[in-house]
Amino acid sequence: MVLKASLLLGLIVLMPHVCSPSFVDISRRSNYFTLCVEFAVFHFNQVYPDEYAYKLLWVRRSQHKKFTMIYLMELELGQTICAKQDEDLDNCPLQEGPREKKVDCTFIVDVRPWFSQFSLLNSTCVQK
Repeated sequence: MVLKASLLLGLIVLMPHVCSPSFVDISRRSNYFTLCVEFAVFHFNQVYPDEYAYKLLWVRRSQHKKFTMIYLMELELGQTICAKQDEDLDNCPLQEGPREKKVDCTFIVDVRPWFSQFSLLNSTCVQK
């Protein structure tokens, strides 16, 4: 009985540390993280009220919520000279001079890779 009580007490003490909902740093090259970044930039371009497309300039933070498929990312996006419907945005030059615009965004994305499903849980963007 004492052994069972000790095990139960140990689980109660360890549970908050093992099942913590906090985000942890991950590699920017992680497969699912990379896909989530692409999804977030695509979503941003769909909803942001601008005639020009934005593309990824820099990943400031890459994190993953423990024991989930939820990713947090802080991204810097730059406005291109290409329209949103253009296909090759990666090779599209950035706006320069007085028309240059940059945006800092934080996205939280939940991914279900076995269904190829992405859900944007939260996004916040601020123009620089």
